[in-house]
Amino acid sequence: MKNFVVKTIANAGALAVAIWLIGDITLEGGSTGRKALTLILVALLFGLVNFVVKPVVQLLTFPLFILTLGLITLVVNALMLLLTSWLAGVLDLSFHVEGFWTAVLGGLIISIVSWALNVALPEDD
Repeated sequence: MKNFVVKTIANAGALAVAIWLIGDITLEGGSTGRKALTLILVALLFGLVNFVVKPVVQLLTFPLFILTLGLITLVVNALMLLLTSWLAGVLDLSFHVEGFWTAVLGGLIISIVSWALNVALPEDD
């Protein structure tokens, strides 16, 4: 359970950095508390998308992974971020990613920051 909470906090932190750095990734809302709650919900949604959908997409794109020497991972991460943005819109969360190339850059930032936070945060179950 603690591992799940740590990963969610890391995802929320990584999403917050991407929102801060990239103007076309937006998180709107009223107060700071409302934005924080929305960010946590989007982080949970992002984690769910990465847990359920991403392995299937990676399996289907495995030949491209070999052909591109792993660069297709950037596209897969961008697609997961766009899917999270779409699902957030369906669930009426105020998170939006504008465009594919924004999602590629956002996915790269989220991957780096999430990795760093997962290294820094404790991992005990």
